[in-house]
Amino acid sequence: MKNLALVAKLDIQESTRSKWFFVYLLIFGGLMALFFITGITDSVVMGFTGLSRLLLIYIQVTIVILPIFILVTTVRSISGDRESAVLEYMLSFPISLRDYYWGKMLGRFVIVFTPVFLALVLGVLYGALFKGGELPWKMLLVYSALLFSLCAVFLGIAFFISTIVKSHDVAVGVSFVVWITLLAFIDIALIGLMLQNRWNDDLIISIALLNPMEVFRVGAISLFDPELTVMGPVAYFLLDTFGHTLFLLYAVLYPILLGFVFAWLGYWFFRKKDLL
Repeated sequence: MKNLALVAKLDIQESTRSKWFFVYLLIFGGLMALFFITGITDSVVMGFTGLSRLLLIYIQVTIVILPIFILVTTVRSISGDRESAVLEYMLSFPISLRDYYWGKMLGRFVIVFTPVFLALVLGVLYGALFKGGELPWKMLLVYSALLFSLCAVFLGIAFFISTIVKSHDVAVGVSFVVWITLLAFIDIALIGLMLQNRWNDDLIISIALLNPMEVFRVGAISLFDPELTVMGPVAYFLLDTFGHTLFLLYAVLYPILLGFVFAWLGYWFFRKKDLL
């Protein structure tokens, strides 16, 4: 555990010195500040006002930007160390493959989750204190859990890609393909192409809900609209099958489990294949 913590600390220090980390901070922190400057909390759109409106806009930003940031910056983690001979240097110390791999993942999780979580918390607190809004504790906690699960699943996918691809350029290309593929099916309405083949509706929606980005989106929408009225007939299937509370649990736990599966597969390949 000591070596794992040291590897995690080293990765955190290395990441905070990188330019991409400051860009990452600027995007989420700057956007949250921009939301207040432009008066989003004072507007009314589709019945959403105040901090609820702020969180709704923040969802639309994170669901697109956060996954690609995690993928692009993380797929280089192991493949980049392999190409630059850092991996060979690290393994010359008495550090096990397990400590190196999971330490890198722990450090990177802290880096990708902390800025987006702090931007959310500080934005909500600022709105509650200076804009006179009511602090939505339940919504804040659940949305934080959804952000945690979204970071976990894409971090696991990124580490899996990083271990099976030796070149970090190829790893970045693969990460873009994964992101675009998941983004293309982010809206269940897009599955209409599959409906033309007369597939069973329940089967199509079930397949769509295997997409972690779709799960995050629907889970986040259910915080503001428990009846999922904006989703049309799909809401009947979701609410009848899961119910509001059970679906929120699914939206949080499923991506975490999927991310762990990909992370473990990445670790398995990392141990079995030629490291250098």
